[in-house]
Amino acid sequence: MSKQDRWFSSPTQVFWACKALIEGRTISHKTEIREAKGWRLAAIVENLRRKYDWPIIAEYRGPENTAHYRLAQGTDIAALTYPPSAKALADGEAL
Repeated sequence: MSKQDRWFSSPTQVFWACKALIEGRTISHKTEIREAKGWRLAAIVENLRRKYDWPIIAEYRGPENTAHYRLAQGTDIAALTYPPSAKALADGEAL
């Protein structure tokens, strides 16, 4: 994988975000820091939206207006295009 395909975050962070979203979870930066030891969730989400056309919804909560991300209701998981580091999810291999 080239450095440009990594979006300034590790493949593990991208994989984690994709897996969490297709599992139907709502995730935030706090969740990513705790579970994936990452800190680039907004960048990962934007790349999934723009480059891979993922229908990700952002909901802002609390006094700090923290973003919480989830896939839009009714998203066809099988029709999603996956980034290189999360290709195994497309086949159900990593679930």
